[in-house]
Amino acid sequence: MYAIIEDGGRQFKVEEGQQFDIDYRDLSAGDQITFDRVLACRDDDGLKVGQPTLESVTVTAEVLGVSQGPKLGVQKFRRRKNVHRKTGHRQLYNRVKVQTIETA
Repeated sequence: MYAIIEDGGRQFKVEEGQQFDIDYRDLSAGDQITFDRVLACRDDDGLKVGQPTLESVTVTAEVLGVSQGPKLGVQKFRRRKNVHRKTGHRQLYNRVKVQTIETA
């Protein structure tokens, strides 16, 4: 059984027990989060596709903690002006683990 959910403008294909990263929210480890924007769900009965979402399907996940993305280097440079600047950035994410995919 799997579901395709939408969160933060991105789509994720999730299964029970799977871990994945979502955009950072002010949540602590152990909190529950519910994804109600389910676009499609595959179970024993077959594939259900929403138009645009399925109202009767929810995905519940547990927050495992905060993680950081890869280091990104940002360079600004103006030729012949002796102007150059280098900065970096690491995006924060919440790591979640899917507990249940509930269908009505």
